[in-house]
Amino acid sequence: MADDDHKVIVLGTVHSLFVMRVRVALSEKGVDYDFREEVLTNRSPLLLQSNPIHKKIPVLIHNGKPVCESLIIVEYIDEVWKDKSPLLPSDPYQRAHARFWADLIDKKVYLSGRKLYAEKGEEYEAGKKEFMEALKLFETELGDKPYFGGDHFGFVDVALVPYYCWFETYETFGNLSIEEHCPNLVAWGKRCMEKESVAKSLADPKKVYEIMSSKMKLLRV
Repeated sequence: MADDDHKVIVLGTVHSLFVMRVRVALSEKGVDYDFREEVLTNRSPLLLQSNPIHKKIPVLIHNGKPVCESLIIVEYIDEVWKDKSPLLPSDPYQRAHARFWADLIDKKVYLSGRKLYAEKGEEYEAGKKEFMEALKLFETELGDKPYFGGDHFGFVDVALVPYYCWFETYETFGNLSIEEHCPNLVAWGKRCMEKESVAKSLADPKKVYEIMSSKMKLLRV
């Protein structure tokens, strides 16, 4: 890894929700980085060496040292490159509030969204209900603010915005309309996409759907 010691490297896949967080944060800070696509059925030696506990993406490597777990990585990025586009508020209470909501994304939105890929049945119906209830929590928290932190694009926005490019997939698999129930959230997603840091970091929604459709077909063979 010696030749890479002074590079910023991101190990991940283009369509991963968690990897996109890291890419948005780095782009928001204006940090150049080397993105290395991982094949999850054949993880690279560098990934296994960098994240020996979970063996998962994303991994940020900075100054030859790995940092794992997407929200931890985003906080690390915010602390290291603190002179531009701060993501977490300076106020301790507001900072704790942002961390709470970012953590809730993974506990509520991500986990309930996974149930939309279940075979039709009780788990599927429960997943649809849980997913929309989770999104409605964020619809209420956002309110009529431009971003979750107010006028400033910040930590919660970085944590949630990758889901926007998955909305089409969730709607198709879940047979639901996100905009019908969460119009503010959809408008927020469109607003975020006007930022270059977001637009260039998020995956193509149609490609996300194609990938998930292919995975589901393989699972149901």
